[in-house]
Order: sequence, then structure tokens, then C-alpha cells
Amino acid sequence: MREQAEQNFRSSGRQRSGGRRRVVMAAATVAAGVMSLGALAPSAASASSASASSAATAARPDAVQKGLNALVRDGGPPGALASVKDRDGHVRSYTAGVGDLATGAKVPKDGQVRIGSNTKTFTAVVVLQLVAEKKIRLDASVDTYLPGLVRGDGIDGRRITVRHLLQHTSGLPNYTDTLDFPAIQHRYFEPRELVDMALKHKAHSAPGKKWEYNNTNYVLAGLIIQKVTGRPLAEEIDKRVVQRVGLRHTYFPAVGDQTIRERHPKGYVADPQGGPPRDFTTMDPSWAWAAGQMISTNADLNRFFGALLSGRLLPKAQLDQMRTTIPAERLGPGVGYGLGLVSRPLSCGGVSWGHGGDIDGYETRGGVTKDGRAANVAVTRMPGSEAEMKRVEKVVDTALCR
Repeated sequence: MREQAEQNFRSSGRQRSGGRRRVVMAAATVAAGVMSLGALAPSAASASSASASSAATAARPDAVQKGLNALVRDGGPPGALASVKDRDGHVRSYTAGVGDLATGAKVPKDGQVRIGSNTKTFTAVVVLQLVAEKKIRLDASVDTYLPGLVRGDGIDGRRITVRHLLQHTSGLPNYTDTLDFPAIQHRYFEPRELVDMALKHKAHSAPGKKWEYNNTNYVLAGLIIQKVTGRPLAEEIDKRVVQRVGLRHTYFPAVGDQTIRERHPKGYVADPQGGPPRDFTTMDPSWAWAAGQMISTNADLNRFFGALLSGRLLPKAQLDQMRTTIPAERLGPGVGYGLGLVSRPLSCGGVSWGHGGDIDGYETRGGVTKDGRAANVAVTRMPGSEAEMKRVEKVVDTALCR
């Protein structure tokens, strides 16, 4: 979510700073071959040849595994993991690299990671549920819910709407531009403190005039949720989203919780001096809050985005609003940003829907399609360049298009 990478996009914890088809087809082909062999009673030599061929096919890594292997080579992140679901509902997990540089431990299959700006989609869903309940209006001003809070140089909360926040068209300054990473690794921040940091700076543009990725927008959205419901943001996300669709490995860390609860690969940040990567697994994610604080797994993220796109979390009217996008070319050619949701063109045609997230230690990218395919990839180092991000996105595209 660190905004450097997020702006180059993208989407993440500091947020700056998101199907697969399966090798089951290969198995089906082998099974069909066995049935034919039995009926035709082939020679032992031909049976042996078929067996050798199928064994070679099984030993050859598929395109997703090849992609992960390539990600961790030649100075890439220490570890990578993915979860892929094809249109028939078959799920497969992948890993590559090392999960702990100190011990050499393997990357755990479908381990938990910090998901950065994927949190924004969870926050947006709760806002839109409250819109459906007529407790929030998308085109009401921020001042309607947080009177007098949003004021500054060129900044007036009476002119910024809830829609502007969710769509990243508020024109507000981004508080993460002023944070000292990674010095704040163990520093706790109150949400209002983050807003105050942003408001010390001049507006970047007039409301509604320009798309610009900004974590301040989602911290304000989180504050609106708390004001309207009278409950903590983490509680509302858990009740309305996590429990509702059965995300068993997803949570919003409590105040002071700097750990990752379940099996997980360690997350690292690069040493600017060229030394060994720094272990950043333990950190206080409060600086990201509603914009990027959550922890999940690749499989849970696939389940979440699949449930969202299938209408299990929002009424049709609100889901349609969420999927109404504006151009967000900074995220890539043809990419659109809706209300906390990103549409991305696929190399095989059509689009995927998701978000993505970057936060110190981890990067996640993924997407789901209308026919039920889903893929999410995580790596254990936040990208240091646009090229690194695109490599991860390419693996997601490969998983969804094979």
C-alpha cells in the first residue's frame, strides 16, 4: 500500500498502494487412452510407450508453475505462491522459492500474506451495503457524515462525495507520500492522524476532475463506516463480508497485532545498499487501515472476489455501480477503476475483476472472470519497479487464460 508502488500501481497495503484451467485435461486424456487400450488390446511395447509419454507430461511443470519459478529467479522475491480455480471449480495451489531465508523452509501452500490494497475492496463493499440499506448515499458529501473534518488548501469536504472517495477522484493529497518507510515498521497510527497528515498539503485537483490512486480516500471511507454504524471498521468487515462468505483465513488485525496468525511465508524488503533482504514479516499495519491492513490467503481472495462478482455480497444495483469504471491507464492499458474494483483486459479476451495490493513484505495480484475462473498470486517482497509488477500480473493472466 505504499503509494510509490501503488501509484505505479497500484494497489496495495501501503497501498499504495488485483481461472485457471487445469491439468485435469491431461489426466482425462490419459484415462481415455487407458480405456481405448483395454478395448483394443495393444501390444506391450505401445502400452509402455504411452506410459512413458504420460509420465513425461506429468513431470513437466504447467504454465503457472513455470511462471512462479521465473518470478523467484535472478534477484526476484524469495518466495511466490498462487491459487487457481478453473471454470469447472477445480482448485490448485502452487509455490516456488523459499518461505524463510534464515531457515530455508518451504513456502507453505496457500499461506497467509498481507494483502495490502485488496482491503480497499472489502471497505468499498461495506460502504455499498450501507448504501443499499439507505444509511449512506453515494453522491452525498463527505461532510454529511464527517462534518467539518475535511478542510485544507483547496480542500472542502462539502464538495467531495462518497463516490469520489471510492473511485479515487476526490483530488485529496495522499498521506502515504509523507510516511517514512520502512522506519515506521512498528509505529501505531490512529486513522484520524493519517487524515490530518494528508490535510496539511494542498489538494491535487478539484473533486471529480481526475483519477488518482490515493489511500486517504479509503481511510475516510472507513471513518464514514464507523460513524454510520457506530461500530469498529474491523467488526463491520468481519460481520458483513468475512463471515458471510466463509473466509476462514482472512482477518483485519487488531490494534497492536503485528503478527500473521497462521502458516505464512516471511515477507521481505530489499536493502537499498544491496545487502541481504530485510525481514519485514512483523509490522504494525495501522498506517494502512481501511486502505490496506488486512491479511488473507490466495484461495480466500479468490472466494471473496468470486462471491462479490456473483452477487452474494451486494444487490444488483450496487454491484453495477461498483463495476462502472473510469479509465485508470496508470494501472495498465485498458484498465478501469470502479468503486474499489479494477477491471483488467486479458490476453485471451474479456476482462478479469479484482484489485491487488502492495505492502512492505508482500505483493498480491489476482482476478476473477464472469465464467468462474479465478487466480491470485502473491510474492514475498513488494515490487521495486513497474517491470516487477507486470511479471506478477503476467502470471495471473497466464493462469486465467490457459
